[in-house]
Amino acid sequence: MDLPPQHPSEKFLTLEESAQVDAALLSSPEKFLTRLTLSSLKLLKHIANEYNVAVEDLTAKQVIAWFEKDSKIRREQGIEAAYLKW
Repeated sequence: MDLPPQHPSEKFLTLEESAQVDAALLSSPEKFLTRLTLSSLKLLKHIANEYNVAVEDLTAKQVIAWFEKDSKIRREQGIEAAYLKW
């Protein structure tokens, strides 16, 4: 299933979400973990949408397969073709 390309802020944290984390009464390591968790939730929602399942129904096997597929796209078609841009 092809989804329209998204800007990095749409994939991970919006400026508003980042500001909310910054304003939280958390230590720096806790803020990092919060950002990672929020970004992971968005990525899991994307993966679940591709498999047409609820996030809570995703399996480890599906998540691993999705990462393998995205990695293969990056290697074969370039970073711009992959969902994750790293």
